[in-house]
Amino acid sequence: MQHIFREYDIRGVFQKDLNKEVIQTIGKLLGERIAQVGKQVAVGYDARTHSPTIANWLISGLNSANLQVACMGLVPTPCNYYAGFCEEKADATIMVTGSHNPPEYNGLKITIDKMPFFGEDITALGKEVEKSLKSLPENFTCKSIDTLQNYIDFLLKHFAHLKGMDTSLVIDCGNGAVGPTVEAVCKGLGLNATLLHVKPDGTFPNHHPDPSELKNLQDVQKVLEDDKAKLGFAFDGDGDRLAVLTKKHNFKGDQLVLMYAKAIKNPRILGEVKCSQVMYDEVAKIGEVYMYKTGHSNIKVKMKELNIDVAAEVSGHLFFADRYFGYDDAIYAMLRTLELVQNGMDLDSELEKLPQTYATEELKIPTTEEAKFATINKLKEFLQNPPDDFPKIKKVITVDGVRVVFEKGWGLIRASNTTPLLVARFEAADENSKRIYQEAMESALKSVQE
Repeated sequence: MQHIFREYDIRGVFQKDLNKEVIQTIGKLLGERIAQVGKQVAVGYDARTHSPTIANWLISGLNSANLQVACMGLVPTPCNYYAGFCEEKADATIMVTGSHNPPEYNGLKITIDKMPFFGEDITALGKEVEKSLKSLPENFTCKSIDTLQNYIDFLLKHFAHLKGMDTSLVIDCGNGAVGPTVEAVCKGLGLNATLLHVKPDGTFPNHHPDPSELKNLQDVQKVLEDDKAKLGFAFDGDGDRLAVLTKKHNFKGDQLVLMYAKAIKNPRILGEVKCSQVMYDEVAKIGEVYMYKTGHSNIKVKMKELNIDVAAEVSGHLFFADRYFGYDDAIYAMLRTLELVQNGMDLDSELEKLPQTYATEELKIPTTEEAKFATINKLKEFLQNPPDDFPKIKKVITVDGVRVVFEKGWGLIRASNTTPLLVARFEAADENSKRIYQEAMESALKSVQE
């Protein structure tokens, strides 16, 4: 069972991993932890076909812990987080979501006292669930709360200056949880937007809701290529990751955060280990910039510690503490992007004037849950005394896996915290150097796996 208790959240296959007994027990034991800080917990769920069922099982467990359960129904994950900060002031929030995973998956994203519940806390919870597994009485008692309307009203108020913006937009909601929210926000602000795949549908009939995969962006790209829109957006299944596109470019999270930074005085920016060196170098010219581990929970905690304004993951998680609450919200990030454009920023030209580098996409290397972290440890040992023909190493950063800084670029290999994969990325000043660094590190990886 322990494999469902991941670094950032709880995630598994419906009925196989996440059955009634498991979810009820999680609810009860998690509820006992929440009771140490308060009584009210807000529960929301995404568009997956089994999410309402899991939410009911969870509510039964939370009621067994004598909590006051507030139900918000189908909402994007950022709206669920919002319940901890708005007038509801929930002591904890739990979102039932499989995010961008295949339709048979689901899971729980948890905050307690406005901070993510993750890492060692989730591991300890998993061990206790395994020991205490049992069915509990069904008790679906909860108070309905309209956090979604509250959240929409907040966005409409704080971005009222975008009203009537005439830039033509295409927005792909991916049949995920964001559709009705994005539709209401666009209508409320009078945006010139073509909306695609708005209706929440957990079978995802049009494409998989993962905007980091190019094949899932084809519908937006077609509208842009046909000159029917100037700017495009696409969301993941639960609304905490964003893709931003023009006819010419698909903007990664690290490229976007640099543009947000330019609109903030003395910005303090946080990136993850997969972010481009260009982002770190360019932000350092106008503010302060920090590198940390991948993962939304890791980043939220580090943001608070370092008093960060904006943070980003390459995959499109964008976190704003500047004028916001410090969590990843793709709908809010879309509106901050529109704000840049309204204020005269040409996203294409901003990107094109940056130093040119050659970078790979995020590369995924299959492994096993048991082997992935051991492999990274072996790679660290290898890099302490590499062979003579290995490219010259300037620095090895081990905050999350190994990011090796070479003379003309860098290479990263890290263990995914959520899947049985190693994740790699390479960037260099020229194509040949990128190839050399990639081949050298992939060869090193192969040698430690043998």
